[in-house]
Amino acid sequence: MRSIIAAAIAAGLAAPAAYAADAPVAARKPYEVAAPAGARQDEYYWLRDDTRKNPEMLAYLNAENAYTDAVLAPTKALQEKLYGEIVGRIKQDDSSVPYRQRGYWYYTRFETGKDYPVLARRQGDMSAPEQVMLDQSAMAQGKGFFAVSDWVVSQDNRILAYAEDTVGRRQYVVKFKDLTTGQTLADEIPNAEPNLVWADDNKTVFYVEKDPVTLLSTRVKAHVLGTPASADKLLYEEKDTSFYMGLGRTRSDKYVCIYLQSTVSTEQRCSQANADFAKNGEPGGSYFRTIAPRLRDHEYEADQLGDRWVIRTNWGGAKNFKLMTMGDGSTRWGDPGQWRDLVPASKDVFIQGYTLFDGFVAIDERSGGLRRIRTLTPDGKSSFVASDEPAYTMGFSTNAEPNSTKLRYSYTSLTTPQTIYEVDVKTGAREMLKRTPVLGGYDPANYVTERLWATARDGTKVPVSVVYRKGFKKDGTAAMLQYAYGSYGISTDPNFSPSVVSLLDRGMVYAIAHIRGGQEMGRAWYDDGHLLNKKNTFTDFIDVTRFLVKEGYAKQDRVAAMGGSAGGLLMGAVANMAPNDYRAMVAQVPFVDVVTTMLDESIPLTTNEFDEWGNPKDPTYYKYMLSYSPYDNVEAKAYPAIYVGTGLWDSQVQYFEPAKWVARLRAKKTDQHNLVFRVNMEAGHGGKSGRFRKFRETAESYGFILTELGVEK
Repeated sequence: MRSIIAAAIAAGLAAPAAYAADAPVAARKPYEVAAPAGARQDEYYWLRDDTRKNPEMLAYLNAENAYTDAVLAPTKALQEKLYGEIVGRIKQDDSSVPYRQRGYWYYTRFETGKDYPVLARRQGDMSAPEQVMLDQSAMAQGKGFFAVSDWVVSQDNRILAYAEDTVGRRQYVVKFKDLTTGQTLADEIPNAEPNLVWADDNKTVFYVEKDPVTLLSTRVKAHVLGTPASADKLLYEEKDTSFYMGLGRTRSDKYVCIYLQSTVSTEQRCSQANADFAKNGEPGGSYFRTIAPRLRDHEYEADQLGDRWVIRTNWGGAKNFKLMTMGDGSTRWGDPGQWRDLVPASKDVFIQGYTLFDGFVAIDERSGGLRRIRTLTPDGKSSFVASDEPAYTMGFSTNAEPNSTKLRYSYTSLTTPQTIYEVDVKTGAREMLKRTPVLGGYDPANYVTERLWATARDGTKVPVSVVYRKGFKKDGTAAMLQYAYGSYGISTDPNFSPSVVSLLDRGMVYAIAHIRGGQEMGRAWYDDGHLLNKKNTFTDFIDVTRFLVKEGYAKQDRVAAMGGSAGGLLMGAVANMAPNDYRAMVAQVPFVDVVTTMLDESIPLTTNEFDEWGNPKDPTYYKYMLSYSPYDNVEAKAYPAIYVGTGLWDSQVQYFEPAKWVARLRAKKTDQHNLVFRVNMEAGHGGKSGRFRKFRETAESYGFILTELGVEK
């Protein structure tokens, strides 16, 4: 403990009388955050250092890590037990279901004890010799962080392009490997998105270049093998910083497309994949045609197969989206008025996505808060894929060949591990290709999942997924962990987790609150949970907790809450609004300094999220955001025990947001509950890399929760 004090003193820190002498406390330094609608004082602004080299800042973060080590030392044995349980449920020498593409079967496999997969393929059939494309465990040796986040093989099956990150900042380096010789090529492209597409010439790769400061995707470039990255041709540059950018090939492989997306608008530009991109010409204009020009509040995505395009769109007021078509040979690109309905819009069914096949269309949709799949054949026959559980989720698996009569999809629930099925659309025959093994004696029959509906304070019915071990009694004595996200229209589906089993086996209840801000109940569910409706997200979460306590699923003082990123914002807001409803909270990489971040357009994710949170330069949004921003609403009152996690290299939520929040909480809160701050000095937004290392973080946060809730070890 003395080392913590020494670190704090070395950093110029001081401990207030309200705390034990060993709790690190950041120095307060006056700083004014200017804004058109009013200035604010931020005494911990100095903790921000874009270089991540400030000795005083690093000393403070190291002091917090040392303090967290000391506070959680009594839980170390429990952490090891939890880690052993979680890892013990994972089949270490597991592999994915192979899929076929252009004559090769592709798959990943893990070797016992290894953190990273082997990416491999076999030619012709699975009895052919294995060709290892990437041995990622070997590639990761000696690195504190490692991730391959995208890979794609050239059309002639010879060259592998892949995006590698060894920092955790999501600034990828694109590399190439000749699969015929096994040699890594000299070509390297720095500062790219993990999103790669080959042209038909097998020597040109399209990629998205990132802005080095904001890390926004700004330019589409074409790299020709054997030439320096500095000579790469600019194909398209996006000037509007509110748009994200991505690349892809259509289902037919005929077109290469640029996808541009903001919160409320999209645009898609496509070019023949066999075009000669080496020719000179005006960037963008010479190659890419626009499917439909961007319009505010018009969102669409188009795919092409056979003689038509199919477009998922909200055109014409279809809030829950619909599917429309246009001919592939149409000369009326850019005119949605020429599109024709394939699947009309519904007020009760939200169309989330689709996949095209030669003989049918597979549709991913949501109804009643659940995600399901149906198929539509040219004769108008529509069939749903059935489920036997009340709370579940389905999604498309890898369907690489559009001429297949079979659809691969994944199925999971809070009790059922991820399962890959293949259904023959013509015959209806279904085959289970794989169910993820869960070792350690796990039996789904020993657990129960329910779908409940909690009434929010404004009368809205909020879906809730719960799971517990069979034999559980709803007598109001149990401990519970409640999780949610609730932003960006991202739905939180009831997926199986090998980690959660460790909570259930100790008698806990695990609940997912499907709060407004996601799209579980359709587009209106999102609209009611963002911008000037954002507080519905927070009050929904609180009201779900109170409902579950009232119904006997948990004891009022034995409830823990967990969320990450925008879900960490949820934790911070709920901690301010209803601290007495929770005994403990876990906030991972939390977005808690909303106003300051949204005022700073040099920070990644700021400009392209004004339609998510609001632009604080507008007094109306400034006032509303300020009213819920966790950092700005910390008060002198009792808070729950809180575990906060971050990564020094986080590009999505910068480390200094949670650092400042923790510092202000330490200075103001009046309770003696534990407040710990774990800073991963070698990772970013997703935490530690590797299959097993991430479970060390899970075990630590779970150990914190179990101890705070008084759960039997």
